[in-house]
Amino acid sequence: MKINYKQSMIGSAFAFVLATSCCWLPFLIIALGGATSLVSLNAGLEKYSGFFMTLGLGFFLYGGYQFYTMKNKKMNTSDLILSSIITCPECGFKKEEIMPTNACQYFYECESCHTVLKPKEQDCCVYCSYATVPCPPIQLDQDCCKVN
Repeated sequence: MKINYKQSMIGSAFAFVLATSCCWLPFLIIALGGATSLVSLNAGLEKYSGFFMTLGLGFFLYGGYQFYTMKNKKMNTSDLILSSIITCPECGFKKEEIMPTNACQYFYECESCHTVLKPKEQDCCVYCSYATVPCPPIQLDQDCCKVN
């Protein structure tokens, strides 16, 4: 199971802001010229402010914990997928290839139309651009094509 730690951090920050809204929302409404009847909302929620702040802080800390533990957790090399199907964007020819683990493949010649594929601008290699599985360094959450 892969956890998206960035999404977790954003969600926990949102939960913290929402949980503490009993403290800052009435002030904001009054500052913007809101009616004084909205101040009673603060009085009703104020008795729960400690609970809301603790809950929000707990969610925020849990998101931070997930962020740092998942970011530092390395994928096992036994979990690597080395087989990938590369598709030529020119003719649509598909072929299953075994990706190299010791170097990046910047060029790939299509067997059908003989077009030489190069990585797209945002990608590091032809497998990241045109294949079903990204290259091994990307799978390991490392800088792509960095030799260890």
